[in-house]
Amino acid sequence: MPRAKQLSLWVPDKVGMLGEVAGALGEKKVNIRAIMAATEGGRGAIRMVVDKPAAARKIFTSRGWQTTEEEVVEVTLPDSPGSLGKLASKLGKAGVNIEYIYAGSGGGARKLNAYLGVADIKAALKAAR
Repeated sequence: MPRAKQLSLWVPDKVGMLGEVAGALGEKKVNIRAIMAATEGGRGAIRMVVDKPAAARKIFTSRGWQTTEEEVVEVTLPDSPGSLGKLASKLGKAGVNIEYIYAGSGGGARKLNAYLGVADIKAALKAAR
């Protein structure tokens, strides 16, 4: 299993913030390979793996966003029932606690599904058409 650099970013919890973060990366041609975002304690917490971590850190720093970098394990799983269960069981048997998990593209995929928890599902469905 390869390692990947994960950037963790803390930003204000405000409408449009994720768009601002993703837009800033897009402007500099930094591709998001995987992402997880949530609000915690009145601020936004974003974890991501990007193709150009140094460029992303520079973008975040220039905007005053608190950023840290950690190593994470990158695993490409088949899209089949039980594949995550097998991996998680192997790690559990080895005494490894999984603190969190999120998903992104498997590298060869040109599309991915994004699952968003939103305050107003009807408005989100209408806006995303």
